Amino acid sequence: MGGAAPQYCLGHVCAKAGSKEKGNWDKETMMSKIRLWGVAVVASLMAAAGTARAEISAADWEALKREIADVRKENAEIRKANDGLAARLGPVKGSVDKALESKYGPGATVSSKQGKLTISGLMQVWFYGYQRDTQGLFQDNQVNDISDSNNGLDNSTFRLRRAEITLTMDLNEYVRSVVQIDPAREAQSFPAYPANTGTAKRTGGSPNIANLQTGAGAAPRMLKDAYINYHGQLPHHDFQIGQFKPMLGEEGLRSVSQIDFVERSFIGQLIDERDLGAALHGSWWGDPKEGRFQYWLGVFDGAGNYLGSGGSYSNRADDNNDKDFAYRVLLRPLWKDETWGSIELGMSSEMGHHGAEGTTDPVDNVLNSLMRLETWAMRHYAWFDYFPGGPVRGLWFKSEYAWIKDRNTPGSVIDVLGNDINGDGLQDYAKPFSVQGGYATIGYKIMDSRWAEEVPHWFKGFEFAGRYDTFQNVQVASLARPDHTNVYRTQVWTAGLNYYIKGYNAKLQANYNVVINPESHNPDLIFHSVKNDSLALNFQVAF
Repeated sequence: MGGAAPQYCLGHVCAKAGSKEKGNWDKETMMSKIRLWGVAVVASLMAAAGTARAEISAADWEALKREIADVRKENAEIRKANDGLAARLGPVKGSVDKALESKYGPGATVSSKQGKLTISGLMQVWFYGYQRDTQGLFQDNQVNDISDSNNGLDNSTFRLRRAEITLTMDLNEYVRSVVQIDPAREAQSFPAYPANTGTAKRTGGSPNIANLQTGAGAAPRMLKDAYINYHGQLPHHDFQIGQFKPMLGEEGLRSVSQIDFVERSFIGQLIDERDLGAALHGSWWGDPKEGRFQYWLGVFDGAGNYLGSGGSYSNRADDNNDKDFAYRVLLRPLWKDETWGSIELGMSSEMGHHGAEGTTDPVDNVLNSLMRLETWAMRHYAWFDYFPGGPVRGLWFKSEYAWIKDRNTPGSVIDVLGNDINGDGLQDYAKPFSVQGGYATIGYKIMDSRWAEEVPHWFKGFEFAGRYDTFQNVQVASLARPDHTNVYRTQVWTAGLNYYIKGYNAKLQANYNVVINPESHNPDLIFHSVKNDSLALNFQVAF
């Protein structure tokens, strides 16, 4: 046994001890034969050793043990080499699998330099149209010879209503930043909704004609939210600074993907605006995101005015040195109770000084300022929502009321009798005045009802809704005192049908609106009875 290395055979495969020749075996065959070979060799040697130990010398026995150790060492080296090859090949397969798995969500990985980045978005495509009536509300051929056209405001049209992209970066457990853009906000040629008079009807003519012909728009409005939120350090509180919605009302703050109709109400649209400022938020009595008692305190630029005639609040510098202050309080005395359901009620206000060194004659005595007298402006919102439980779960009620007081921008309100300073038929100097409005809604969602498991699957996605919406949106200079403003109320009755496609991320909405325009009982002020009932369809995807 001290001469040439012995040859061991297993079946028809033989190898010399100490040899590193592996032939052309593939990986699986190689590993299998190594294991069988090693076991057979060890077993045969041990068996032979057991019967012959007494017949061989101690030196030969030690040599035999060394040969067995060499075989084991060689097997270990071969296994290690093959394991290394598998390890080198493994990441290639894993990377491909990972790339394929992350190509589509949900929960797809997004690379960022630091922190956790979440991308979300919303797409709304509308089709809507009004009854055909080319004459506007102020059309008057009998008394004051006023021409008010509805051309451009009653055409049926497709519309890309919203195309939001939101980037949320959680830098760490304390800091979050949010940026939201909506390129669809740049478009300004579409008729207002749910009444083509919009949230304010102040002048005659058809101001949309130029935009309709050229596709022109107003000042850039694409940037919506852009703020930083600090949380998790002060118990029950977080702090936010940047551009975001002032904390007012209920419907105006609700994500547009969760509103119950194709569009917000009159008063909801008025506060669907961002402003630059900062706010402190406190949440108690439950999960911070759904605290049953919450409050907000904020300070904002408050550029423009609350009536909408001073332009957008967002993406602009403040127009005076004063700031607006806001608060919001929310209480949920019942919340997700199986028997009684959920109740939410709240109130909110914003107030501050608007205007600056304007004069009572902004036409003949113009200052290099805002041309508006300083005004103490304010707006108040209050709401009540109820979602019953028990056998009537799926039913819901929502209502909200708003009262707003401010001063309009000079030249933004019609003067029917032409009693304004320069005789152009537009109110030049206006005193502050107030408007009010509100809505009441009712709905029934099948997927939340007691019948959800008993109705056909295709029927679960339906939700039926109705709304009464009213607001003093028509503003006219007083016939007796042109510096005063008279307001008139528009009413809209809406029948709505929502269909959720496999959950809440995709839905279809259909609304029919019966619009009741205001009437004038003054013989010197004639309103045309505009036919402007409307039908609207919304196709929505949120992610």
